[in-house]
Amino acid sequence: MSVYPFKSIFLIVALALYVSETLGLSSPPEINGNLTYLWPLPSEFTHGNDTLSVDPGLLLAVGGIGGNSEILRAAFDRYRGIVFKHSDGLSIFSRLRGRRPAYDINKLKVIVHSDNEEAVYTLLQSMQEMTESRVIGVMATKLRTFGIIFTLLFIYVLCRNQLANTVYGALRGLETFSQLCAFDYGAKSVQVYKAPWYIRDKPRFAYRGLLLDTSRHFLPIDVIKQIIESMSYAKLSCHRLTVCFLFMFPHIDLKLCQSVNVMAEVDIPGHAESWGTGYPDLWPSPSCREPLDVTKNFTFDVVSGILTDMRKIFPFELFHLGGDEVNTGCWSSTPHVKQWLQSRNMTTKEAYQYFVLKAQEIAISKNWTPVNWEETFNAFAGNLNPRTVVHNWLGGGVCPKAVAKGFRCIFSNQGVWYLDHLDVPWDKFYTAEPVEGINDASKQELVLGGEVCMWGETADTSNVQQTIWPRAAAAAERLWTSREAISTGNITLTALPRLLYFRCLLNRRGVQAAPVTNSYARSPPSGPGSCYEQ
Repeated sequence: MSVYPFKSIFLIVALALYVSETLGLSSPPEINGNLTYLWPLPSEFTHGNDTLSVDPGLLLAVGGIGGNSEILRAAFDRYRGIVFKHSDGLSIFSRLRGRRPAYDINKLKVIVHSDNEEAVYTLLQSMQEMTESRVIGVMATKLRTFGIIFTLLFIYVLCRNQLANTVYGALRGLETFSQLCAFDYGAKSVQVYKAPWYIRDKPRFAYRGLLLDTSRHFLPIDVIKQIIESMSYAKLSCHRLTVCFLFMFPHIDLKLCQSVNVMAEVDIPGHAESWGTGYPDLWPSPSCREPLDVTKNFTFDVVSGILTDMRKIFPFELFHLGGDEVNTGCWSSTPHVKQWLQSRNMTTKEAYQYFVLKAQEIAISKNWTPVNWEETFNAFAGNLNPRTVVHNWLGGGVCPKAVAKGFRCIFSNQGVWYLDHLDVPWDKFYTAEPVEGINDASKQELVLGGEVCMWGETADTSNVQQTIWPRAAAAAERLWTSREAISTGNITLTALPRLLYFRCLLNRRGVQAAPVTNSYARSPPSGPGSCYEQ
């Protein structure tokens, strides 16, 4: 057998090492004198000054009730592939040469206090009780057994308020562990710098969402899955699909979406013109195609049928019913609708309320909690079902009004958290505050969190990921990390260097994240340089 192929492989590896080291990808940058490069920033952490190597044959040891979790073990395998993606070829050469290097970390121990793998789909009575807190400690002590150096890394999932944590807190811990690991091209191994690390962490908000509009431009299922997977890197928890119906919708195997909840939206009665393509009777008339026909039982039978089918696919407790931008003008000019309104002494505004409340009743009958855009709250707050979650989007000040009336709220102010607004820079996403104007702590708890929105008029498969990232990550830290930890200091010094590094991490994981400091999203970088420098 010719030796030339092996020479070629060594040459390629050497070239790859040279290029990677030249572009500064081998180890994380120092930030203000230390290596605090995690994103989002943990609640509490300390670190030392040791460097530990991680065994490519890293093992998982699971303790506690959740020891048999298939989700956790699958996630470990996935993260092991991410952490060691650059070291596989080098480990082959080590084996060929008969060398077995000694590593400091060869086992990851995870302790989970609950084996309830369905808990990720349950909102509970209060989303604030969905605990994802965890403690991670990379122990610096090196214990020698039969000449093998090893250090155990513990991911310990805590209990709070007698509510057992699930494996999903451990998944967040695996993400943190993966960010602590960096491949060192000089040492030719994966390293954990500045050990020992002690991290105590939990999310500030339970709802940390990303909306993905699949109705304006078709997105292949694989692209949707890639986006959902990338959400877990920033510890976003809720993915929302807006679905355009020709009585077809993307069927995602939710077992593959193990680290986030998936919530669907059907926007009714407005933004539903496409429904009539399948069933023309849903249109009030050929010239009045939206809002949907409020007069027919058939309309609500179709809504009920769709929600019944979707309940089999989307087990998450929240379901978005839309209700925004409903122009009822053509109702009053359509003869049979006009007659129906007159017979009930009802205005078009009251018919809009009637439709929304009836849709809410249908959703609740399917054991869903209804979410509606803020127009419903602005128009008839006093008549909304008390379980309604009000979704802000038009501007600031809505969540304070909603929680004052006892409603829960999701923050998505379009001025700062709409990703399709391409001229909104990362720092606007970062500094937006979901509880702005809410001083009462008990009312602040009614804010479930927030959601950045990727509306699809100007995005398709070719550019959707670079429109989402890295600006969505800026909002993700606002939703994960305590307000006190990230609202002080100059964010150009405290946040920007970490976000620059996180953008590089996304790129290395195959996510097409755009440069952080673009003045306009999706603009290509100018000139040569590493991802970190851009």
